[in-house]
Amino acid sequence: MTNAASTEVLIDCRNLWKVFGDRSKEAIASITQRGLSKTQILQEFNCVVGVSDASLKVHRGEIFCIMGLSGSGKSTLIRLLNKLITPSLGTVFVKGRDISGLDGPELRRMRARHIGMVFQSVALLPQRTVLENAAFGLEVQGIPREQRNEAARAALAKVGLSDWTARYPSELSGGMQQRVGLARALTADPEIILMDEPFSALDPLIRRQLQDEFRQLTKDLGKSAVFITHDLDEAIRIGDRIAIMKDGAIIQVGTAEEIVMNPADQYVADFVAGISRLHLVKAHSLMQPAEAWRATTEGRDMTHLPRCTTEADIDTLIACITEGDHDAVAVEDDGRIVGVITVRDLLRGVRGEAAEASGPSPAENAA
Repeated sequence: MTNAASTEVLIDCRNLWKVFGDRSKEAIASITQRGLSKTQILQEFNCVVGVSDASLKVHRGEIFCIMGLSGSGKSTLIRLLNKLITPSLGTVFVKGRDISGLDGPELRRMRARHIGMVFQSVALLPQRTVLENAAFGLEVQGIPREQRNEAARAALAKVGLSDWTARYPSELSGGMQQRVGLARALTADPEIILMDEPFSALDPLIRRQLQDEFRQLTKDLGKSAVFITHDLDEAIRIGDRIAIMKDGAIIQVGTAEEIVMNPADQYVADFVAGISRLHLVKAHSLMQPAEAWRATTEGRDMTHLPRCTTEADIDTLIACITEGDHDAVAVEDDGRIVGVITVRDLLRGVRGEAAEASGPSPAENAA
């Protein structure tokens, strides 16, 4: 999680299950007690495992990406977060409130006040203008026209569509339609935005542009977001943390750097194998503790080495070494040298390997 996110938890999922079929309870018991696979559950109980014992927390100000291949359960999971689908077992807390106990009107109020959602198919109303589409959620809530239009105009301005308010969806490009969908979600000023593969149907250039705009807008407005994607590059570009799913289960949760450098299993390792580490892996993951390096180099002086911060990426570190006559880089934190990165360390980083554990930890060394 980045420094932009707080420790306050807005969404808290605990041991969440969704199994589709009449014998879902028996299926869940067989998974937990007998270790049956998703395929075996389908064969034995004629049930489909959507989500399997998933637990996660989303903090205020955080963009949390959930990713996996088709059929991994990611879209089912996001629909459990606002009870578009009722879980078979487990609990979802939104702002500390268990949403399973909410009746219909309470659930609608919670969604209207706290959660916006944008789907891959933005489903704009063709007979309504951009402004009317953006204001539609507030119209359903019974908000007066002038008030809802004012909020919609403000949201459309945030996504760069101030000059398109009187246009109709048919006059917009695919990227512009997605912006209207995002504006519609923002008009109600929710604290949480749920995004289910909203950019996957767009051309690559427009998609990257919207990814950057979405991240910047979410951070500027102080929103929290859960973003579903099957694209690891997109998750890395957007997310503060990433959850990787397989067969309904969450395999690993962490920052992109943590997942790439320390994959939980071979599935995750294969998943991230093709990702470039140049701008992803940072100095703090590669450095040897300063004192350990001195011990292995017989007390070699570090003060003449080029310096970098703990957040310098591999590309920056390579430049530090290749632009001078040095074979190592000193890593500084708060004015102190806390570690050293050698050419060997850099090569390990390019391969996705963390620093070798030797000597005291960086935290111990800094202390």
